[in-house]
Amino acid sequence: MKLTQLPISDRSARMGRPPLNVKPILVRLPDDVPDRIDALVGKQKRAEFIREAVERELKRREREQRAAAKPPE
Repeated sequence: MKLTQLPISDRSARMGRPPLNVKPILVRLPDDVPDRIDALVGKQKRAEFIREAVERELKRREREQRAAAKPPE
């Protein structure tokens, strides 16, 4: 008797959470900074807070860089 393996699912799509399109990195912060962030937004929102803060700062610096690169009128 030959056993045939049946697929667990006939769906080709992956199950579970969709990809977040993020890359994990290690960032070293002063001892008090995580506690200050947690006090403002809660421990569960710490990573989101840091992502948003970094994105805002990047946009600000990119704006400054573009403004400095523009020739004077």
